[in-house]
Amino acid sequence: MIGRLTGILIEKHPPQVLLDVHGIGYEIDVPMSTYYDLPVNGMEVTLYTHLSIREDMHLLFGFATEPERQVFRQLIKVSGIGARTALALLSGLSVQDLYQAVGAQDSACLIKIPGIGKKTAERLLLELRDKLDSKVIGVGAAQSASRNGSDMLNALLSLGYNDREANWAVNQISPEISLTDGIRQALQLLSKER
Repeated sequence: MIGRLTGILIEKHPPQVLLDVHGIGYEIDVPMSTYYDLPVNGMEVTLYTHLSIREDMHLLFGFATEPERQVFRQLIKVSGIGARTALALLSGLSVQDLYQAVGAQDSACLIKIPGIGKKTAERLLLELRDKLDSKVIGVGAAQSASRNGSDMLNALLSLGYNDREANWAVNQISPEISLTDGIRQALQLLSKER
């Protein structure tokens, strides 16, 4: 089993990245939540991975955090949910949002994700209700709470950036930076990505 990879980011083509680990190039499918947290090409990155072995191919999935990987593994255990659908769920919802949707039994939140219909959403809520570990969400909440970028995030959202873009930019900025400098740097980063 390949549990974690650290290497140089060579290419990014959503949802796939190419990671060079000591001369071996690994093609890794990642959710958009992880994709937005990746550095620029040529930089070192560490991804938690999940290897899926099928008769016709081996697929490697990568995640920025261990909680994302744990939730992915729970999702693919649900009847009728494949790896692509699990990636779509993690691309459209954070681990915390998914946990809250399951806790509140909010199928409307899940139906917004492409490929998730009403019956699939209800099955997900039923099967995940007792399976999602509260420790998983605790890690994600602690990470987001440690960032003092909520004002930066609100500023970027009010300027018309979507949640994913704004969160990605804020995560690239040092938490110790002043609000004004942080917004300025975030805007520079976002202008390069577009």
